[in-house]
Amino acid sequence: MCGITGAVWSDPRQAIAPDLLTRMTDAISHRGPDDSQTWSETSYRDAYGNPIGVALGFRRLSIIDLEGARQPMSNEDGSVRMVFNGEIYNYQVLRRRLEGRGHTFATDGDGEPILHLYEDEGTECFQHLNGMFAIAIWDANRNRCVLARDRIGQKPLYYSVKNNQLVFGSELKSLAAVDGICEEIDPAAIDEFLTYQYIPHPGTIWKGVRKLAPGHFAIFENGELTVQRYWNFDPSIETPIDQQAACERLRELLTDSVKMRMQSDVPLGTFLSGGIDSSLITAIASQQSQTPIRTFSIGFPVADFDETEYAAGVANHLGTQHQRFEVMPSGVDIVDKLVWHYDEPFGDSSAVPTWYLSELTKSEVTVALSGDGGDELFAGYERYRALWLSNKLQKLFPVHKLPGLKLIQRMPDSNRRSSLLRKGKRFLEALDQPPARRYLNWLQIFPESLRASIYTDDFLATLPGDDPFDFLQSTWTHSTGRDLVTRASTADILSYLPCDLCTKVDIASMAHGLEVRQPLLDHHVVEFAASLPVHLKFRGKRGKLILQDAFGALIPKSIFTRKKMGFGIPIANWFRDELKPMVHDTLLSEDARITPFFRRESVAELVRAHENSEQNHGYRLWNLLILEKWLRRWT
Repeated sequence: MCGITGAVWSDPRQAIAPDLLTRMTDAISHRGPDDSQTWSETSYRDAYGNPIGVALGFRRLSIIDLEGARQPMSNEDGSVRMVFNGEIYNYQVLRRRLEGRGHTFATDGDGEPILHLYEDEGTECFQHLNGMFAIAIWDANRNRCVLARDRIGQKPLYYSVKNNQLVFGSELKSLAAVDGICEEIDPAAIDEFLTYQYIPHPGTIWKGVRKLAPGHFAIFENGELTVQRYWNFDPSIETPIDQQAACERLRELLTDSVKMRMQSDVPLGTFLSGGIDSSLITAIASQQSQTPIRTFSIGFPVADFDETEYAAGVANHLGTQHQRFEVMPSGVDIVDKLVWHYDEPFGDSSAVPTWYLSELTKSEVTVALSGDGGDELFAGYERYRALWLSNKLQKLFPVHKLPGLKLIQRMPDSNRRSSLLRKGKRFLEALDQPPARRYLNWLQIFPESLRASIYTDDFLATLPGDDPFDFLQSTWTHSTGRDLVTRASTADILSYLPCDLCTKVDIASMAHGLEVRQPLLDHHVVEFAASLPVHLKFRGKRGKLILQDAFGALIPKSIFTRKKMGFGIPIANWFRDELKPMVHDTLLSEDARITPFFRRESVAELVRAHENSEQNHGYRLWNLLILEKWLRRWT
């Protein structure tokens, strides 16, 4: 697990000098505190004799082959060089295959097989990798640079192409070290951010800077960059299978995934929240370990947000070596750290507990397994039940025309996470919309009408005609022909999972030099889950049925039946207490940086209504605060 950066150029005026390459690499030193290496070469020539320069930078977090496997690394004759961030879990199988073809290896790490596989198969090599990765390969024989990102998007990769120069990096910080790249904010990105609480790929907050989409590779050649998809995943196809066969196959796939992800030359543990997914991963890991697994949970002194008693119960049941951390974050200290590390506006407030959990877990181990992905793969979110129920109701009668509906929608929100009134209002106001739009309504932070009401006229004039909804719609169409629950979960796999969940975990963990591995996101598990008939995963009010059917004997039954809590913080209370002064000193100040984008009086009304408990705008204020802080830090 590491950080990578680099550049390729054909114009000497765009050259990346050694000291600049060092700054680009050092900007992501937190991702790899164990080693730092750079390599550059300016003697290459294209077919016409024009000069080509290449620079590669690498920061290493040592996990496998601690003394070897340094990067940038090259093949036998030096014609192919690579920097790579992530883990390839099937590297030993690939190595044996490549040795059989005559390749020799200089290291015992998981990265070198990529090089030799690329030599043999070119860009087809990425289809053979099982892991999480961001890869940059310089191919001197073809005078081209190849970038690639794992199928699910667990590892980030940013790039910019300008004036025949490609610059790339694991984080935007590396690109920001180069003059002329991170200069102009993209107005559409702000509109998307307020919609989703993240900026969807392939865009970023900066014009001219892109994220490589999951499951894609890019080739930079002759000053041009082309992007292609290599993950041929078709979620529109449902595979007929009975329950017994499905359970057997899932047990096989997930057990194998956990076993592969336990390969490590450094201490390893698991995140244990006490929910279904992390409990199952911990149980399977315990079966594979000869010694008690180390487990870690984090709690808050607010009952609605603390599930550590369930984690302790699972740990006791499995006999793990468990540690519970309790934190009392004021919210004030953490905001600036999040803004620095996430590089672009990122508004998922569960980054806060993820940050603290990563920080405290790193004090004990270097690798942690997590249960990320279970809700998306096996229909665990409440919003899937809402979609199913709304579809049933629509077929019975026009619920959106019920008398008193508007009165209900005007009632004050509760601050409690589990407030039925708040959930009911969101449910009812979306009933008359098409399914995908209805689903967006339950996902979005600022509804379209509210965004339009707070934007200044000047900012509205800069927005393109594209609708932020287009991103969700594009993922929704991948599963045409499937039931609504499957279509929603597939959309989440292709959008929310890489853009929000994986981003959150990668940045929070790598900020502390902790590697987090996510067994449920093995692409074989993902593809299998997506192909299952919906009744094996979801019926009526319950999701994750197949997880209980396949693994119910491993953990207490109460874990499957208890109310889902999620992983969050008491954000509504914060904005009436700890964060109130910060809001007034930033969002409502005379020098607020968001003023060119948002009407001052509209923002003030959101703050007033929340502080007076008339409405719960906690998540909206958090996103506005993150954006304001980001503007102050990065512009």
